[in-house]
This record gives sequence, C-alpha cells and structure tokens, in this order.
Amino acid sequence: MLQKPVLVVEDDRGRREFILDAPSYSVGRDAACDIRLVSQFVSRRHAMLVQIPNDDGSFDYRIVDGDNEGRLSANGLIVNQRKVKTWDLVQEDEIIFGPKVRAIYYKFFGRNSTPPDDKDFPPDPDAFKPRQPSPFPPELDADAVADEGISQTP
Repeated sequence: MLQKPVLVVEDDRGRREFILDAPSYSVGRDAACDIRLVSQFVSRRHAMLVQIPNDDGSFDYRIVDGDNEGRLSANGLIVNQRKVKTWDLVQEDEIIFGPKVRAIYYKFFGRNSTPPDDKDFPPDPDAFKPRQPSPFPPELDADAVADEGISQTP
C-alpha cells in the first residue's frame, strides 16, 4: 500500500513532520502558511509545494520558489546544494530555506520502509551548520531586504 509523502522540517522551533496529501501547500514564515517555518531568514511566503501525480496513482511534489503570485523569496531555495527556482522532489531531497532551516522529503512505500530518524537531523538545532551562508549580514533583517526589493546577488 502506498503511503503519503512526508516533509521533515527543522527550524528555530525544532523538528516537525508534515504528512503531505493536499494539492498544494504554502511554505513560509507567515502564520497563514500551510507549513510555517520559524526563522527570521525565511520569507513570509517562501515557497509553494504543488502535487504532481504519478502513473501508478501515487503522487510526489514540486517545490517552487516564492508565492502563488510569482514573487520570489529573498533567500531562494537550495535543493541538494543547488540553487533552484523549481524542483521535482524525490526521496531524501534536502531543501535549504535559509540558515538553520532545512527540510528533507521522504516517500514511504509500505511496511518495509524506514521512517526518518534522528541521524537525519542533529539533536541540537544549534549544531546544524548551513551549507550556504546567508547573503545578509547578521544585523540586517531579511524582511527589510525583501520589502525594499534589494537583490541578494551582486
């Protein structure tokens, strides 16, 4: 029996698991987002997850940078160490939303599948060292950058 995809998120609030089954999800810092990320470096509406059907009746998700109106996030998306605007997620893809904010995508196919365990995430949130440094100096609020339209690339 096919099981639903799971997004395991770690942010300033700790580790949480989201079982995915809706056609789409908004992801970001805004309280109105379906998947809320807790970090000052995450945009209010950072990304969208959109369901992609498979031939066998199961589904996966595509992650898209920004909101459903086409506005991109301030820090962008990094999937498996590559900066992307859109990505079709597969088993164990790692998504970086910003410093100390990441997620891993899992899809389980039955009783013999192994759920994610603590080896996938450090036990201490402060132990996670982002692979991609923030483009913003620590004293600069990411919201101010996003609101002012300041580009993160030179």
